[in-house]
Amino acid sequence: MTLTTTSLSLTTALPLTGHPARVYLNSLSPGSQPTMRQALDAIASLLTNNECDADTLDWAALTYQHTAAVQAALLEINAPATVQKKMAALRGVLTVAKKLKLMDPEDFEAAVDLPRIKNHPLPRGRALTQAEITALIKVCASDTTNQGVRDIALIGILRGTGLRRAEVVKLEVRDFDGDSGALEVRQGKGGKDRTVYLPEGAIAFVNDWLSVRGRQPGALLCPIFKGGQIQYRTMTPQAVLLILQKRAKEAGVESFSPHDFRRTFCSDLLDAGIDIVTVQKLAGHASPVTTAKYDRRGEEVKRRAVQKLGF
Repeated sequence: MTLTTTSLSLTTALPLTGHPARVYLNSLSPGSQPTMRQALDAIASLLTNNECDADTLDWAALTYQHTAAVQAALLEINAPATVQKKMAALRGVLTVAKKLKLMDPEDFEAAVDLPRIKNHPLPRGRALTQAEITALIKVCASDTTNQGVRDIALIGILRGTGLRRAEVVKLEVRDFDGDSGALEVRQGKGGKDRTVYLPEGAIAFVNDWLSVRGRQPGALLCPIFKGGQIQYRTMTPQAVLLILQKRAKEAGVESFSPHDFRRTFCSDLLDAGIDIVTVQKLAGHASPVTTAKYDRRGEEVKRRAVQKLGF
């Protein structure tokens, strides 16, 4: 699909310090760069019928006609939240192009003056039931290999702390306190550190894993060869997804994502009456508005709340 009839390819190569896309990507954290690079490649491909990528597109040549067409086309094939992320990448590159004096300020203002993207009021995915979580734990417990011990620790952490899978794989042995159940999350989303706490039952899961893994420094959760040999290195976020998919299939649990454990964590705490600010801090949300999206308690909770008022 092409959105323009005029060539948008760079006619001359730009130095890395003068290339808008490269300068923009280098300003991001290492964890954000791959995602935003993919977004820019997709936009460049969309604009040029697969002829350009982020490096070869002339970003400074984009006008409102281009950016408006990109946003409209993306909304046809992506969820609003995904489009927002991709358009944020585009806006970031154009901002750099303006700062590098490659783009006229008036052209820039026109190019980024786009209609607001309306997002869904509730996050996608689902919350897991207690029966499903129990089934997953039972499946892991029945696996007497090292993978079984590790996977029950992984599920205990995901369910008990609501960590993002990218945060889970970065945990190190030094980050876990086996007595209090505290986990130090270093450089979470937004580059922020925070402390979370495991429920007592989940503390035992992690301690059992450490008795198998050993307490030598390094990644808390490690890859394991089929023969049971532990590799003392960091797992990938994709590996977490594959482990959960495998265990869900074994347990007969409907498919779910790692982030669904996070949804379950937030909604269960809110349902238990924990105040939203505390849940926000545990989840590592920048705003309680984000946390509120996980509140699915429904009308009955509101009805019970007003019964506490006296007359």
